[in-house]
Amino acid sequence: MMLADPSKKYRRMYQRVDLPDRQWPNNEITKAPIWMSTDLRDGNQAIFEPMSIEQKFKMFQMLVKIGFKHIEIGFPSASQIDFDFTRKLIEENHIPDDVYIEVLVQARDHLIQRTFEALEGAKRAIVHIYNSNSPTFRQKVLNVDVAGAKQLAINAAEKVKEYAAQYPETDWIFQYSPECFTATELEVAKDVCDAVTEIWEASPENKVILNLPATVEVSTPNVYADQVEWMHRNIKRRDGVIISVHCHNDRGCGIAASELAIMAGADRVEGCVFGNGERTGNVDVAAIALNMYTQGVAPELDFSNINEIIATVEECTGLPVHPRHPYAGGLVFTAFSGSHQDAIKKGFEYQKNEEIWDMPYLPIDPKDLGRDYDAVIRVNSQSGKGGIAYLLESNYNVVLPRRVQIEFSQVVQQVTDEEGTEISAQQIWSLFQQTYVDAKDSHYSAKSYKLSDDNGKQVIELEVVVNGSTQQLRGEGNGPISAILDALQLPIDVLNYEERGISSGANAKALALVELQVKGTGKSAFGAGVHDNIVTSSIEAIIASTNRLIDQGVLSKEQLVAAAV
Repeated sequence: MMLADPSKKYRRMYQRVDLPDRQWPNNEITKAPIWMSTDLRDGNQAIFEPMSIEQKFKMFQMLVKIGFKHIEIGFPSASQIDFDFTRKLIEENHIPDDVYIEVLVQARDHLIQRTFEALEGAKRAIVHIYNSNSPTFRQKVLNVDVAGAKQLAINAAEKVKEYAAQYPETDWIFQYSPECFTATELEVAKDVCDAVTEIWEASPENKVILNLPATVEVSTPNVYADQVEWMHRNIKRRDGVIISVHCHNDRGCGIAASELAIMAGADRVEGCVFGNGERTGNVDVAAIALNMYTQGVAPELDFSNINEIIATVEECTGLPVHPRHPYAGGLVFTAFSGSHQDAIKKGFEYQKNEEIWDMPYLPIDPKDLGRDYDAVIRVNSQSGKGGIAYLLESNYNVVLPRRVQIEFSQVVQQVTDEEGTEISAQQIWSLFQQTYVDAKDSHYSAKSYKLSDDNGKQVIELEVVVNGSTQQLRGEGNGPISAILDALQLPIDVLNYEERGISSGANAKALALVELQVKGTGKSAFGAGVHDNIVTSSIEAIIASTNRLIDQGVLSKEQLVAAAV
């Protein structure tokens, strides 16, 4: 089965914009818009179970904490819960002095009256009326012509003005939305909006909000930007108008459309924190704000504790935040890919001494959002040496040389391939110990040792067990390592030796990592020791490396016995 022929079923739902001198493509976003959260209205009407008053109150407190100054709290003329919630906020004085609560109401007289009753006593409030002017709604829903649709808006605007005059104690802002703006002829939308702003006497001292919603997203974002810029340049009383945009995400372009609209002259953005809303949702405000943040523009919203915000939204809406959600998702700062992990690991090495954040694959510092680096790199079968090395270094302060990274990544790869699941930092560390540390107890093991100084030489007396037999060995050298090798009397040289602390405090541990090579063969093996005494860890690392050479068949047990005797 194939999709139907679209040319026979669908048509373009928007008007082409004649704007050859469009300016928005050359503009940049240099400051935050006015933000309006519609989580408690548009977001609330799009969930399985609308929020209770308690849930709405918790969400309201969160929105205030984030920094929203315009918060749409509901539809009090259509919902008793919304009416009661509005009264609760006002009567219990929960609204900060610099916050405007906003309510939506259809362009109907009795609903407007009920709305003002809900808002009685508010210090600051926005009354938002709307009606659609698009051809589809005029013909199929409202059964009016262009003049009739305009008259609906005029009647509602007059009623809002009339009722507001009865409550002079409130600082009112009026808002009008030509619903389905993107599917409406621009001349029609402009004419209706001009009529409304004339009634409301829009001026620099008496700002009116004109919201130009992509109620249903019907075009690419550049077309929407053209529409907004055309309105920005052509509406009357522009200096008395706040142009607001309310983008839905039907085509998956709500964020881009909103950003281009700001570049085209919009002053205000409406949306939900994480993009909840009808159908595919409203625009994702957090994403737009943090997009600005990553470009050095202060968003005027605080997402520094994004996990707490996620928890509140999920609790109140019952909707999970997707793990790949921009900025907020649990996996968006996580790299599984080996090449990505290697680049991030190297990036962190440079980033330590840089003020400007410039990291491969990480457009924002997770710590700015209250996240840590623990989940930045996670290891599964798609991962590589860089990710493994990063987890060991960031969690255990174990820095692996490149050749150990390559070798150990194959060990981890085998485990992840067999199990088909992610492996944690703790599991990687355990696997490292099994591979490089625990080898100290196989063919050859050290029971005890004593170090002393003899005329500037380091002398070691070493008790070892070889194939079940205890032997006493003695060696000397310029330091403990050379003394140990002299005591073992094996045909081996040290190729590499590293030591570092891997914990702090009274129980601090030292890690010794050694690479031994069998003379004349070019064959080598790594071994590691972990102990609170660096000499002990060095002895254990050498013994572990020796035993791994035996496992590889490069040294024989007979050589061990002969050396011990």
